[in-house]
Amino acid sequence: MTLIKSISGIRGTIGGKPGTNLTPVDVVECAAGLAIWLKRRNGNPKVVVGRDGRLSGSIVSQLAVNTLLSMGLDVVDVGLSTTPTVEMMVPHLRAGAGIIFTASHNPKEWNALKFLTQTGEFISAADGQEIIDIIDQGQLDFASVDNLGNYTLYEGAIGFHIDEILKYRHLNLQAIKDAHFHVVVDCINSTGAISLPPLLDALGVSYHLLNDSNFGHFAHNPEPLPKHLEQLSSTVQSQKADLGISVDPDVDRLAFVCEDGSMFGEEYTLVAVADYILSREKGNTVSNLSSTRALSDITIKHGGYYSASAVGEVNVVNEMKRTTAIIGGEGNGGIIVPDLHYGRDALAGVAIFLSLLAEKKMSMTDLKATYPSYEIIKDKIDLSPELNLDEIFKNIKATFKDEKLNEVDGLKIDFTEGWVHMRKSNTEAIVRIYCEAADVDTAQSLIKKIKDII
Repeated sequence: MTLIKSISGIRGTIGGKPGTNLTPVDVVECAAGLAIWLKRRNGNPKVVVGRDGRLSGSIVSQLAVNTLLSMGLDVVDVGLSTTPTVEMMVPHLRAGAGIIFTASHNPKEWNALKFLTQTGEFISAADGQEIIDIIDQGQLDFASVDNLGNYTLYEGAIGFHIDEILKYRHLNLQAIKDAHFHVVVDCINSTGAISLPPLLDALGVSYHLLNDSNFGHFAHNPEPLPKHLEQLSSTVQSQKADLGISVDPDVDRLAFVCEDGSMFGEEYTLVAVADYILSREKGNTVSNLSSTRALSDITIKHGGYYSASAVGEVNVVNEMKRTTAIIGGEGNGGIIVPDLHYGRDALAGVAIFLSLLAEKKMSMTDLKATYPSYEIIKDKIDLSPELNLDEIFKNIKATFKDEKLNEVDGLKIDFTEGWVHMRKSNTEAIVRIYCEAADVDTAQSLIKKIKDII
């Protein structure tokens, strides 16, 4: 059982003892810590909150909401929603901050509080540390009975989000409608079931839904990886659909399945969307150090500049702002379209991708074949007390001292034939080891070199 505090929020498993798991005590402390931080920052007493479909979502949300009210803050609750929807609603409703109750791709026993600034972006590492310090140093101070906050339930947030996507200047709505697409959607028993159907209706796309009820009872591991998408793959084939769509529980990650049931590859979600946008507007792109080289290839092809950031959405966003990138994201299927907002958005990704597919007038497999072909392996090892990462990194650097090393985020080694990136996860008690090469055998051999040292 785990409680993790990082730039990705305060995340943990439900139940157990305070301080080691995400318990009611931890939820109250975290929400109160955000309230103190907000009061110090901008004085705007309004907080927008929303949650995904997790079993613990209602409990966690109510605990946090009532804590905020007890701190004298006003709360606008958009209820069951998506992470990108809440991100867009914070500035739209002129709030001072936001909280999303979601553990993203983690299994059902997990939940989290993800904090947003007044612009609807994730808070920085420094701000996150300030909130943690407020909690740890016992600086919480609740409001008197005459100064409690006000609660408002806001309906229509998802509708607002979809309307903004439909206004996006590069969206080719007519081409999508003319294509008469039929898709299969894996809603993973969460809020994809209430956000993707109205989007697809607006786009004129017919669909077949999987796992669209029993919220929180995830039909499979919710991370949209190939080994978890067998049901989606087989249904795409049986339905003779044009493609399959997979999202995670809070609808910020997006992966596609081709018409033959094969994986389009979550790494190529961003590549394809960037290809479409860059074909219509010259500009720069950003992804993180653990993402495919194919985005760099596509960007250079279109005359743009590509740069890589440390892993973590806030890091990608900061690099996008620095380089004025017009599209960015992460290789986990996260698409960031700054014209809409600076946050990963699977709904926007679906609409833009369908524009690309409609204009190309080709199948998913044919489209995939037009992109640079790389194979990426995403491995991990458990982070145990006896695992000395500093010593491991030291040994790896000594072994590969003649290769190109990058220590911006963990350790990345660029070999001639591929790269390996090893880093401690922001969201789980694991060390991630990602590797990419032109073929699977080469990628596996590169990972083996690293794991042999460990």
